[in-house]
Formats: sequence, structure tokens, C-alpha cells
Amino acid sequence: MKNKLTGLGIAIVTPFKKDLSVDHEALSKIVNFNIENGTDYIVISGTTGESVTVSKQEKKEIIATIVKANNNRVPLVLGIGGNHTAEIIEEINTTDFTHISAILSVSPAYSKPTQEGIYQHFKAISLASPKPIILYNVPGRTSSNMLPDTVIRLATDFKNIIAIKEAGNNMFQYFLLLKNKPEDFLIISGDDDLALSVILAGGAGVISVLGQAFPEKFSKMIHLGLEGNAKEAYKLHYQFLDVISLIFSENNPAGIKAVLERLDLCADTVRLPLVVASDSLKNKIENFLKNF
Repeated sequence: MKNKLTGLGIAIVTPFKKDLSVDHEALSKIVNFNIENGTDYIVISGTTGESVTVSKQEKKEIIATIVKANNNRVPLVLGIGGNHTAEIIEEINTTDFTHISAILSVSPAYSKPTQEGIYQHFKAISLASPKPIILYNVPGRTSSNMLPDTVIRLATDFKNIIAIKEAGNNMFQYFLLLKNKPEDFLIISGDDDLALSVILAGGAGVISVLGQAFPEKFSKMIHLGLEGNAKEAYKLHYQFLDVISLIFSENNPAGIKAVLERLDLCADTVRLPLVVASDSLKNKIENFLKNF
């Protein structure tokens, strides 16, 4: 399984129709577009999938659509996380994991637990989970940072905790994780702008927002990095720099949905409290795509 979670993973959006219902046709289209163009695995119901405004029933339907479209071609990772540990365990106990390869579980938001609280939270999830677990650290959203010592402690103590998606946008923290991790523990970048540098330093790949819009080139960049071909990989990396900045300049996933709409993959609709990308941002994205 660890070998299957290297390379380009995408944090897939949840497309919505103009009436805010889930657009399952567009979702299938994005899945096929990515698999046919080099994406290595798909992460369902993450931040980019607007998981906090998707109902439990909708989540089941989204999983079913992706499973059907995927048709066992690439591994699927399911986001199950939050700040209510007992509820997460209940969801794990009632989820059908037949077609799911691993769980992505975000560090608790809002509650701001201590490092010991984070450790105990993931210990409980580890003991309940029938699938391998990818930890997810994103301090910009959770308001707490899962420190490298806590990550290494969890990786050492629980064999089904196999990786971390690190999204602190902090290269020094990546270096600490890479230096001190158990040999087979995966460090996966959650920062599109740092992904290549992390891979060249020893990381396993990326769970990307932007990659789902440009899977062929983004996957090529990631795999060149995994091969150690820094010169050719950075040529592609520099092509993406401007658009990475653009898609995160207002909110995620409004930015990436604006790109996907321009590529005729889905509408740019998001659910409140998010709002669609501004006309100014859309114009900048349009100009980028014309020259890309």
C-alpha cells in the first residue's frame, strides 16, 4: 500500500450544480480525466472537497460515484477526520471500506488540543481503523500544529499510521520529519508550491489541489522529482508557480474550481460560507491559461 501512495495524489473537488446539488456527472468526468492523464491516487472528501458542507448521505453518494468511475484503476483514500474523536470512530465503524485503500485524517481543528491530545486522538483512530492511516497536518486551517515529534511518536507506535500529509508550508518542519521518520513512513507534501522540493529531499509525493486540473504535466513533474531529475522537474515547476499562487489567493476550492470551469470539467459553484472566485481572479486565471 505504501508503494501505491507515492507520486501524484489529488484532493478532488466536489462539483456542484447551480442549485448547489452534487454534480455526479462532472465528478465522474474529473475522475476519468485524472486517471487517464497520470494521477496515481485520489483523495475523497478532503478540504478541497468541501467536506464540512457535505452531508453524510451526500458523502456516501460521492464515494459511490468515484468508486464506479474509478473502476479499481487507482487507489482511493477517504477523508475521515474532525475534532470530535468519538464521532470519527463511529464513522469509521459504519463505513464500507471495500474500495478504499486508506484513510486521510486531519488533526483536530478549533479545539486546539495539546500535542498529547493530538497523540491520544490519533491513537484512538488507529485502534479503530481497519485501513492504513495518513495523518494530515494543516495548521492554517486547524489553528494548531502537529509537531514532528508527535508525528514520529505516532508513526513509531502504530504500524497502521503509514504517512503524513504535511501542509504547514514550512520547509524546516519537512526536513525534521524527513530526518527523523521511521524508514518506511511516507512524508507527503500538502503544499503544491513546495511539493517538488520536498520530494527531492526524500518525500514520497504530493496530495495536490492544482494537480487535478493539469494531471499530465503535474504528474510528470512529480515523477521526475522522484527519479532525482531536478533540472527537468523544476522546468515544469516554474510553469506552475503563478497559477499555484492564484488558486489559493481567495479561498480553496474557489480558485481551483474557476480553473476547472475554464477547462470545461465542472462549474465553479461552491457552498456558503465560501463564495466563487472574483471576476478579477477569473481574469488572471484566464490570462494564465491562454499562455500556459
